[in-house]
Amino acid sequence: MLATLLTTALTVSAEAAGHEAPAPTIAPPFVVGGVLFAIFVVLMFVTLSYTNLGRRHEAVDEHADPHRQ
Repeated sequence: MLATLLTTALTVSAEAAGHEAPAPTIAPPFVVGGVLFAIFVVLMFVTLSYTNLGRRHEAVDEHADPHRQ
């Protein structure tokens, strides 16, 4: 049953793909990829800029809170 369904789906998609025009894009694929890569690199540097926050001060032991259960 699954093989029949898969074969039918592939046949229909192969027939439909032959006469449809590709979807329009804003820019060529390499430009879109380059822009996305640049955005992710900027986000990586933003993330790395926060790595020193944990090393500013020495670790302080947590005080005993009598109200904590």
